[in-house]
Amino acid sequence: MRLHLCTVGRLRAGPERTLVDDYLGRFDKTGRALSLGPVSQHEVEDKRGGGMEAEAELLARAVPSGALLAVLDERGRVLSSPEFAAQIGGWRDSGRQDVAFVIGGADGIAPALRDRADFALSFGRMVWPHMLVRVMLAEQLYRAATILAGGPYHRV
Repeated sequence: MRLHLCTVGRLRAGPERTLVDDYLGRFDKTGRALSLGPVSQHEVEDKRGGGMEAEAELLARAVPSGALLAVLDERGRVLSSPEFAAQIGGWRDSGRQDVAFVIGGADGIAPALRDRADFALSFGRMVWPHMLVRVMLAEQLYRAATILAGGPYHRV
């Protein structure tokens, strides 16, 4: 099952980029044997300043046709790491070819795109910077792969 990170903004060189690259590299190595991955990153930028709606249009175009649409949103479901791993494993086991995780910009995801989502995930009731959410999602994807593989990374 291929995973796609569809995000607003370009992640430039720096600590966030280093962490995302590290965790996604680890995920690709661990996930390969589990029929997970690779992870493709699709970064979009609204250079005209059209706000959430313009960003939503660009994000929607970045989502592969037929992909399960999972948005990161503070109104989404709060899952434990094992529950998140089970969710990913369930999508894979049900024959999903593609899952697209969508992370909006500073103002979030436009309601029209958010309402189309098949799944909404929250990293808690706090609002996080969208660049940091990428790091957190990359880490949780790697953690999910290690949980599904029975590896030692995740301890309860």
